[in-house]
Amino acid sequence: MASTTTAGIDPRRYDEMDWFAVQVWVGREHASAEQLRLRGYDVFLPSYQRHRQWSDRVKKIECALFPGYVFSRANANAAAKIVASPGVLRIVGDGAGPVAVPMREVDAIRRIVEARLSAEPCEYLCAGQRVCVERGPLRGTKGVVLMLRNRRRLVVSIPLLQRSVAVEMDADWLSVPWTPLPDSSVR
Repeated sequence: MASTTTAGIDPRRYDEMDWFAVQVWVGREHASAEQLRLRGYDVFLPSYQRHRQWSDRVKKIECALFPGYVFSRANANAAAKIVASPGVLRIVGDGAGPVAVPMREVDAIRRIVEARLSAEPCEYLCAGQRVCVERGPLRGTKGVVLMLRNRRRLVVSIPLLQRSVAVEMDADWLSVPWTPLPDSSVR
């Protein structure tokens, strides 16, 4: 479902690299990720399976969990070269330059994808119930729990992108009391 590569990266310098959110054309995430891979960048494109209804059949298609974004690992100096790749619009950042996505956020998304749970994009949440999952394939992952279509879901967010991913979860995985987010985090 997700794809990564470390081709062309010096393993001694790999720990010095950060993950950056790379904005690409919506619907062209796979092609942009491939262009970055061909240039030797480490790329992570989290995706999910979606059912698409045609008049005569239903087909599963692979879609980006974060439409319009892929993640690429680079040092801050090399990040500027990523923008020169076909399909890349920009690297997400502030006025001073690219801003790295915290490793724990990328790891949480990677664990969801690798566990092959039923994940899908959802609206970004600023308020709700924060939890830490203590059992199951997402053990150690932190996020927000909400009920969606009568099912409990764990929402993991990337605040820099103001995007979130929701994944169905078993209520038995939670043993930490739910606590509300501090008021200062609500915008």
